[in-house]
Parts: sequence; structure tokens; C-alpha cells
Amino acid sequence: MTDRAIYQANEVNEFRDNQQASSWQGNLELKFTCKQDTTQLIHCLGKAPLKLQRPFYPEGPQICHGVILHTAGGVVGGDRLSLDIHLDADTQVLLTQAAASKIYRSEGLEAHQQVRITLEPGAWLEWLPRETIVFNQAHYHQDLRVELATGAVWLGWEITRLGRTARGEQFLQGHWRSHTEVWQQGTPLWIDPQWLPGGEELLKSYHGLGDYPVVGTLVLIGQAAEAELIAQIRQLWNAEKFEGETGVTRLMSGLLCRYRGFSTQSARNWFMQVWHLLRLHYRHQPACQPRIWQL
Repeated sequence: MTDRAIYQANEVNEFRDNQQASSWQGNLELKFTCKQDTTQLIHCLGKAPLKLQRPFYPEGPQICHGVILHTAGGVVGGDRLSLDIHLDADTQVLLTQAAASKIYRSEGLEAHQQVRITLEPGAWLEWLPRETIVFNQAHYHQDLRVELATGAVWLGWEITRLGRTARGEQFLQGHWRSHTEVWQQGTPLWIDPQWLPGGEELLKSYHGLGDYPVVGTLVLIGQAAEAELIAQIRQLWNAEKFEGETGVTRLMSGLLCRYRGFSTQSARNWFMQVWHLLRLHYRHQPACQPRIWQL
């Protein structure tokens, strides 16, 4: 789906008036375990507006795919959402979302989402949410913390569009925060605090967004990344095919990819190529796109 089509679909449902709508206090608890070489969901407790679709297995019983739903259609100031995800030893899970997340404007109240992920030895989690669209005047803060046991791997990405640029909107007021931490046995493996206050100064600065409205991060933590793998990922980027700028960094226990540009589609397409390469390199399996992405 093109960026324009995404925004046309988003415009079908007008955002809730923060002065009138009551805020949501939603949560979702998920636990997966491995029985007889099958990854199974053994605990699922959700409170509106968060829920999980029935898990499915397009790659066979070892890898469980799950789709998280936000039934309210968007996030407003004052919303408090929390997700607690636990993978037992040797489980393999892919989690995504049914649609892009929309963060609506606020009169000043901050919306907050907290994600806590625990991975036991040998667990492999692919955390691949759809893009987030942050409306002008939105106030949003996300905290994500991952606890890795020895041998566990977390692969996650985040793609954010600041302002509904298809309708000429810029992110001139409000703020967006994203704080991610990955720990292993009390040792920090990667900590990534990001803060973007609305306004032209940071939006246009080369050391900020460089006049690009879309930013993206893909990270894999829990396995060493050889220099040869980093070089292969860099070669995937083709400036003539994609739009924007990218960077690839080797971390202490993994790797990091950054994107900034005009297109969520370009960010997603590049991340999907990187994801496919990492799947083949570490799991000897090709990446399998969730069916929900093709709708």
C-alpha cells in the first residue's frame, strides 16, 4: 500500500476530540512456551483497547505469528497502554500490528505506552509493528524494555512519521519520545533514548531530521554481528531505488540500522530486506511476511 493510500484510509476515521473522549487504560499480557517443537500461546489477557488475534503458523509449528489490535482506532492524550510479553526457552514468535498506529493531537495531556519483553534462553522474538503516525500537537511517550537471557535474541523495528505530510501537515507542536533499553543479566546491551519536540528548528536541522518527516530504527540484539554481515546490509541500500538516508552500526552484541527520509514505504522495504538477510544468516530460514501486511 502506498503512503498516499495509507493516509487516505486513515482520514476515513476523524480523530477523537481529546476534550470529550475519555482516555484508555489498556493492557495486554502474552506468554508463549514450547511444547513438542511447537510454540504455543499459553496466556493471553487483554483489556480494551488492546487484544491479540488468534495465533497462526504460516511457517510451521515452530514459529508463532501474532497480530496485536488496537480497537479504539488511535491514541489520544491521557491514554495509558501497557504490554507484557514473555517467551519461554526456545520459543520463536513474530508479533506485528493490524494497522498503522495514529497518535492524535492533544490539548496537553501525554499519551504513554509501556512495553516489557522477557526472553528466556534460546527464545527468538521478532517485534515488527506497523508504522506510527504522530499528528501535529500530539504528546506521546513510549518506553520499551527487553530482558534477554543467554542465547535469546530480540529483533525489533520502529518506523515513525511526524506529521500527516500527505495533507501538508508538519510536526510543529507537541513532542515525541521513544526510550528503548535492552538488558542481559543486569548488563545493559543497548540503550536508545530519543526525544523530538515539535518545531522547525529540529525538523530542518541536518543534525535533527534534515527536513525529512520519517525516521526508522531496526535493531538486533543477542548475537554478534560480523563485519562481513554489516557490509552485506549496507549493500542492500540502493539510493536510486529507495528514498532517504541510512546508516548501519555494529553493536556490542548485535547491529543497528537507522533510516530518515520521506517514505514509510522505503523504510519498510529496506527493513524487510535486512530482516530477510538476518533470518537467513542467524536462523537459516527465509523471512515470511505476515498476511496482514498484504491487506
